[in-house]
This record gives sequence, structure tokens and C-alpha cells, in this order.
Amino acid sequence: KPCLHIREAVVSTQSTGITTMKCSETDAEPETKAVEKWTQLRCHINTDVRYMQLGLTMGLKENIEKTSSTLGRNAVYVKTSNVNRLPSYLTINFIRFFYKEKENINAKVLKDIKFPMEYDAFELCTPELKEKLAPGRDQFEAIRQKKIEKELSGKDIKNKHDLAKEDNKEVRYEPHSFPDDTGSSNSGYYELQAVLTHQGRSSSSGHYVAWVRHKEDNWIKCDDEKLSIVKDEDVLKLSGGGDWHVAYTLLYGPKRCPIWEEDSKEDKKEEPVVPEMEKME
Repeated sequence: KPCLHIREAVVSTQSTGITTMKCSETDAEPETKAVEKWTQLRCHINTDVRYMQLGLTMGLKENIEKTSSTLGRNAVYVKTSNVNRLPSYLTINFIRFFYKEKENINAKVLKDIKFPMEYDAFELCTPELKEKLAPGRDQFEAIRQKKIEKELSGKDIKNKHDLAKEDNKEVRYEPHSFPDDTGSSNSGYYELQAVLTHQGRSSSSGHYVAWVRHKEDNWIKCDDEKLSIVKDEDVLKLSGGGDWHVAYTLLYGPKRCPIWEEDSKEDKKEEPVVPEMEKME
């Protein structure tokens, strides 16, 4: 069913947001709300932005100019957006190109903008979605608490993820989407899966390279027909700041929550059998 697969691919990368539009030049015009669909989130870049999170936050609030029916002329509106659906796979586009009228070119912003290997999109969401994400996020917190207990107790408590790694078995995970919304994220937690970089000073020239996560901290650098293995630290150096490869588009995939099971056969100890006479005594 190719059509079904295409639909699943679309919804797995599509966010939706609630946008509000308010005219900043008059209070007589009521605020309007609308639902928008996005295939990517935009990371804006200016002198204040050094980290991806701030750029994304700025991208959800902007001033636009459009015709005001109340004023009968063009006016400035403040457009504010919040995410009310997170996809399984989140695409983030760095706004690195801008038009230079004097030179008549699309120039590139080379500024260093740090991005994380793991990303939490919770702060971008509407209050309703934040509440809906809580159970999925609690699963990760439960795993974190189990690991803390393990460290404090000194016991060799293992979960299915650890045991599967030792035995080369398939790891089992909790669902990462809501039951009624295939292709969504039910936690807001993500892991970086791929990076598209651009090397050059203009959008009309330069060289594009793909960096794709292979396994754990191993990545494959896809430079035309040349493939090579790189590490996490090499990918994090793609944040910009010079003429080296600069991150242009990021693809985050769902962070998977392993199913914890302390009472696995590998870790469970049998209790000693106490004779009935001893129990009576």
C-alpha cells in the first residue's frame, strides 16, 4: 500500500502549531487564531543567538506587515506560534542565507550556533500539549530514577536494554507515538539522526554533505561517492564559525525509552526454600 506508506512518512515529519496574530498599531482589531502545518521548524540567527534553542524560540515569534481592515492600510502584526503536535522526526532548518541587495547575492551567515545530540522540544509546545506529553516523559524519569537507585545501592540491577546489549538481542522499547496519532512524539525527547551541511559563502554555490548516524556514536559522512566513519565530536564541530562544513538542516528522531525489567531471568535470584518445621518454629 504505497499511498499509506507515503501518508505515514508525511505525518511522521509534520508539526502543527497554533498561531495568534495581533495588530501592534491598534487595540480595536481583535486577535485572530489559526492552525498551521509545518514540515520544519526554523532556527533564526542574529547577534544574540548562540544556541539552537534560542533561535527556535525566536522563530516562533515574528513581526509581519499586512493589510489591516480596521486601519485601512498596511500595519505591523505580531505573530506568535506554539507547537500543538510534535512529529516523530523533527526537521530543523537554520536560516543561514539572506539577500544582499548591493551584491545581488544570497549571502551566508557563518556564525557558530551550537546544537545538541539530544533535544527536548517541550518548551516550544502549547500548555495542552505539555500536559499530554507528561506520561511519556514520566517513563524516562522512571528509568532515570532506577539508574540512580542502582548507583546508590551498588547492586547490579539491569534493564532489558542492558541485557539485550550483552546477549546481542533485539532491544524492546516503549511506544514513542500516541496510540491515536501515528507518527507523533509522545514525549518531546529527540536524538540527532542526520545533519546536512553546506560549505561555501553563497546559496548558489558551494558543496553539500550529509552526515548520518549509523550506530551509537558512529556516523557516516556522505561526501558524494566518498563514505567515511566519524564520531559524535566530529558532528558537533559542524555548528559553524568559519568556512568549514556548516550545519544547515538537522533531523532529529525519537528518543526511545527502553522497557525496564529488574526481575529478568538473568538477574533474578531464587529465594531459599524454608522447611515447614522451621516456619512453624
